[in-house]
Amino acid sequence: MAIVVGVLCVLVVGLLGLVLAFARDRGQLQRQLADTRAHVAQLESDLDAALRPPPPTNSAERAVRRVIRTASKVRSHGITGLIQSTVEDLQTWASDDERADILNMAASDGTVTLFFSDIEESTPLNDRLGDATWVKVLAAHDRVLRAQIEKYRGQVVKTAGDGFMVAFRDSEAACRAALGIQRDLPRDVTLRRHGPILVRIGIHTGQVVARDGDYFGRNVAMAARVASLAHGGEVLASDAVREALDEDAALTLVERDAVELKGLAGEHVVWEILPPAS
Repeated sequence: MAIVVGVLCVLVVGLLGLVLAFARDRGQLQRQLADTRAHVAQLESDLDAALRPPPPTNSAERAVRRVIRTASKVRSHGITGLIQSTVEDLQTWASDDERADILNMAASDGTVTLFFSDIEESTPLNDRLGDATWVKVLAAHDRVLRAQIEKYRGQVVKTAGDGFMVAFRDSEAACRAALGIQRDLPRDVTLRRHGPILVRIGIHTGQVVARDGDYFGRNVAMAARVASLAHGGEVLASDAVREALDEDAALTLVERDAVELKGLAGEHVVWEILPPAS
């Protein structure tokens, strides 16, 4: 009996030794693993910084950057996946021909940037100035807008009175055109004489349906709703515009409180677009 007890004691002591040794080794392995993961993370960070290209210094380099970004999307998702992602929210009601129109007029990533503008309190202004003067004011207003739209290669989709709907292939171009308009309106001799003439502008980026020279879809409504939030002299943009801008875009964005937009579910972040800080 004593022999059995002795053997059991030896076995227990041996097992305890093994458990302690395993626990010690396990702790060392965990520390080594944590150190290795930290080292790998640092190496990945250093590699990413080394491979990250410097910010483009001119428009040609920015264009190349956009081509590379699009190629990366194609590499990750395939061309079929890229095209499908740009029109998936339209397939329930757009025909094949209309989808072709979308791809023909869209930017490289399948999106269009829409710009809506109108003159703040235009009806009281018309009443105060009279129809004859109002026609001159509208003509001067249109000249300023069309000059900037042409400069940044926008396409006027339609106008209604003092309102403009414009499409741009590039979100930064739309923002720059809007800022140029707000800068040039007070400089116009006619508008300065009868002013102030304050224009509110809203910008949104997304996919649309092109039909008979016009654009339709949820994102058209979004752009119009963003414009309706602006006060005279302001340029507001949706969060989609911010996401579409290159990191080196020479613009200042100021975040506004999230808002609800009539007819569009959820809350939406809106940004005020300002010239770059000097």
